[in-house]
Amino acid sequence: MSAAVSIRNLDVVFGNNVQPALDLLKQGKTRQEIIDATGHVVGVQDASIEVQRGEICVLMGLSGSGKSSLLRAVNGLNPVSRGELLVQDGEQMVNMANCDANTLRHMRSTRVSMVFQKFALMPWLSVLDNVAFGLEMQGIGKAERQRRAMEKLEMVGLDEWASKLPHELSGGMQQRVGLARAFAMDSDILLMDEPFSALDPLIRNQLQDELLELQRKLNKTIIFVSHDLDEALKIGTHIAIMESARIIQHGRPEDIVLNPCNEYVRNFVAHTNPLNVLKGRSLMTGLDQLERLDEMLVLNREENSWFSLDPQGQLLSASRQQQPLQLHQWESSSSLSDLNEGTLVVASPDISMRQALEIRYQTGLPVLLREASGLVGVLRDRDFYHALLGKHFGTEAV
Repeated sequence: MSAAVSIRNLDVVFGNNVQPALDLLKQGKTRQEIIDATGHVVGVQDASIEVQRGEICVLMGLSGSGKSSLLRAVNGLNPVSRGELLVQDGEQMVNMANCDANTLRHMRSTRVSMVFQKFALMPWLSVLDNVAFGLEMQGIGKAERQRRAMEKLEMVGLDEWASKLPHELSGGMQQRVGLARAFAMDSDILLMDEPFSALDPLIRNQLQDELLELQRKLNKTIIFVSHDLDEALKIGTHIAIMESARIIQHGRPEDIVLNPCNEYVRNFVAHTNPLNVLKGRSLMTGLDQLERLDEMLVLNREENSWFSLDPQGQLLSASRQQQPLQLHQWESSSSLSDLNEGTLVVASPDISMRQALEIRYQTGLPVLLREASGLVGVLRDRDFYHALLGKHFGTEAV
């Protein structure tokens, strides 16, 4: 993979003649001290982050943390005061910090699109014309831009509403129009500034699912601002948590939940729903912690269930109450309907906690986890309980 957006030691300061504020930043002064001394507001301070092609990077933080200020610097809405902000343009990277007006216009019209929180639809234009508006600005002919706009409306399930005006649509439908408009531009990079925050929870959850499905089809690079951690954990490939204009921690959702870098992040993730982020590898009890009897390892002593491995660590057999258990290798194409009560499922350690719980409920048995090299662990009820209670997983003796 390669970076679609590379941000290096970036400062964004709002105001005229920002150099005195930048000098104070270099001296280690706080945002409040800089406001008091200069009247300038520090929106982003010393931010460094890379967003890889095809990923969804979520900028998280409380109100005023700098997440929207950083997002808007990517397409030049907020000018860069110091540092570099490189955005991919074909085979080259354009520095948005110092590009000329023509280059900036090119990047906004062909490389970077934005989806706003307030929809930003033009009320006098039809849904179709709203989606096609950016294409019109590019000089694309009417027939072609309407064809492309209709294609994107079909993609978001609004083709039958093409002739309607925005006020005739619900909030969730209007947000879909905003998504269709951004996708119609066929930009490589999408900037999304809290696009679902004004919507009802059920509609919001539905649009999150739809965004993930669209991303699987289109594989865009998305930078997404949110103040909702569960939303970030659900949709983000990586998350950057911001506080007081600085990026505090950047990493995969599971890593941030399991290894918060400081008390601020720890408090931030304390009440998150583990079902949305944790994987089997983080939950499992390792084979070395299981009770052994000769070549057999205990699944559940009360139920008298066991399994055995060959010398290479591959599963040989499994039984409960001295009766052999049916084995099922869980794949991405597998369905819960394929499973029966008493089926022992073998899955990848990358299985989600939610899916593993569903398998456990369907089969009534623990879930074995296997890599190419062999079995590595098991997910039992106590492992799920530990995760739901926010305990540190896999550290207690079994």
